[in-house]
Amino acid sequence: MELVEKVKNRERLTQVEGEALYDLDLFTLGELADAIRQEKFAKKSYFNINRHINPTNVCADVCKFCAYSASRKNPNQYTMSHEEILEIAQNSYNQGAKEVHIVSAHNPNVGVEWYMDVFRKIKEQIPELHVKAMTAAEVDFLYREYGLSYDEVLDMMIANGVDSMPGGGAEIFDEKVREYLCKGKVTSQQWLDIHEKWHNRGRQSNATMLFGHVETRAHRIDHMIRLRDLQDRTGGFNAFVPLVYQRDNNFLKVTDFPTGQEILKTYAISRIMLDNIPHLKAYWVTASINLALIAQEFGADDLDGTIEKESIQAAAGAKSASGMKLEEFIALIRNSGFIPVERDSLYKELKIYK
Repeated sequence: MELVEKVKNRERLTQVEGEALYDLDLFTLGELADAIRQEKFAKKSYFNINRHINPTNVCADVCKFCAYSASRKNPNQYTMSHEEILEIAQNSYNQGAKEVHIVSAHNPNVGVEWYMDVFRKIKEQIPELHVKAMTAAEVDFLYREYGLSYDEVLDMMIANGVDSMPGGGAEIFDEKVREYLCKGKVTSQQWLDIHEKWHNRGRQSNATMLFGHVETRAHRIDHMIRLRDLQDRTGGFNAFVPLVYQRDNNFLKVTDFPTGQEILKTYAISRIMLDNIPHLKAYWVTASINLALIAQEFGADDLDGTIEKESIQAAAGAKSASGMKLEEFIALIRNSGFIPVERDSLYKELKIYK
C-alpha cells in the first residue's frame, strides 16, 4: 500500500494522507509508529519526578470543556498565597522533585506581579528546581488584562525564573471548533505566535492537543500539521502531548467518546505525522495509566511523571489527584516491557532503571 510505504520511507504526509492513516487497522498503525519510536529511543520510556501546582481556580474565561475553573459565584474558588506555593515546592524538592509544573486559571483579581513573583521566589529559594510555567493561554490573558505585549510577558517570565513553557491552551486549532469550545481565549494563531516568540528566545516548550470531544479526525491532523510547520521554523518543541478529553463536570454535552482504539490510533498517527517533534507523551493523567502503558507500543516514549498532585484534570474525572508513587511508576513501565528512564525537564537522561 502506497501510504504505508511512504511512512516506512519516512516521507512527510499531507493533510489528506494523515486523515487516511485512520483507515488503517490498529495493529498496522502500531507497527509503523513503534518502528519510528524504536529508531529514536529503542525501548526507553521517559518520566520525570515532578510536582503539579495549580495556584488558583478563579478564571476570567469560560471554556466549555473545563471542570476546574471557578466563577465569581462559585463557593469553592481558591487562590493560594505565595507562602503556600513555596512550601509545596520546597517539600516536593525535598522529596526528589526536579520540576514544578505551575498552571493557573486566569485570575483577574491578583495582578501580574502575583504570577511573576512566585516564580522568582521559587528560584531564589530553590535555584536547582526547574520551573515549567505559564501556558500560552495565560500569557495571552496577561496581555489582555494588563495591556502588556506578548514580548513583555515572555521577557518578564524569563527575568523571574521560568525555564520552560507547558503546552496547555492549544485545545484544537480549527477556528470554528475553537470558537465553540473557548471563545474569547487565546486564538490558534496567537498560541502559535507566543510559542514561536518563546522559541526565538532560545527556550523550549511542549505542545498539546485536546481531543475526543466535538472535533473530527481532520481537525486533529490539521492541528498536528500547524505544529509541524512551526517546529520546522523553530525546533523549540520538546514533546507533543495528546490530551484525552475528560467528560465529568463540564458544559460540553459529549455523548460519543473515543474508544481505546481511537485513542491509540491518535497516538500512533501523532508519532507518524510529527516527524520533527522528538518526544510523544502519553500523559497518563488523561489517558489512564493502563492505556498510557499500552501507548508505549504505539509510538509514545514518555509518560510524563509522578506529578504528586494534580487538580485540573482530576476535577473532570481523571484519577490523578494524588499522583503516582515513584516505585510504582518504575515497576509499571518495567513490567510493560520497557526501560524506565528518569529525565530532567529538557530530556537529559538522569537515571536508567535497568
